[in-house]
Amino acid sequence: MPTTIAFDVYGTLIDTAGIVVALKGLIGDRAEPFSDLWRSKQLEYSYRRGLMQNYQDFSVCTRQALDFCCNTFQVEISAAERADLLESYRHLPAFSDVEPGLDRLKTGGCRLYAFSNGKPDDVRNLLNHARIDQYLEGVVSTDEIKSFKPNPAVYVHFLRRAGAWGAESWLISGNPFDVIGAISAGMRGAWVRRSPKAVFDPWEIQPTRTVGNIIELSGTFGL
Repeated sequence: MPTTIAFDVYGTLIDTAGIVVALKGLIGDRAEPFSDLWRSKQLEYSYRRGLMQNYQDFSVCTRQALDFCCNTFQVEISAAERADLLESYRHLPAFSDVEPGLDRLKTGGCRLYAFSNGKPDDVRNLLNHARIDQYLEGVVSTDEIKSFKPNPAVYVHFLRRAGAWGAESWLISGNPFDVIGAISAGMRGAWVRRSPKAVFDPWEIQPTRTVGNIIELSGTFGL
């Protein structure tokens, strides 16, 4: 059976740092730390809602994280400007290595899926804007079971939707928590370490494979 590969979207296929461009026009040189905190809080809110079983979709986590950052940095961003920033999350660019990497894997016979915390329509629009949707067989969203990564149930949900078994399926992510979650749920996991400064969590669970970019993944599957 062909290898099934689940790609995390935000931070793995799509460069969330692309939001910095929009932020610079509003808050100048504070854009990068603002963006980093926004991303961190976005994920934190998803973890907390998942643990509390108090689900709101990922766009709500993103909006509330933005509000937190505005309060923390004490910056005045109007409602219209906040709406524009949130809309920009639907139009972020793919990393430069993604398209050639996906093309090589798809040509080699792998089954490729997007697997995201984001709502299905938001993810599809994002992938279409980044011009990489044609390489993927489908989008699987944690929204479909009203939870978030790294709840084990979301990885089981992916396997069911993709018609795959854990031992022959991979989760590819730039986020260590996601890789750990997938491996803990019975999948294999590759960590995309684009920065040499990135550190993986020192847990008892480590990546099945570590790569510097999506192109390097092809060697994992003998392509």
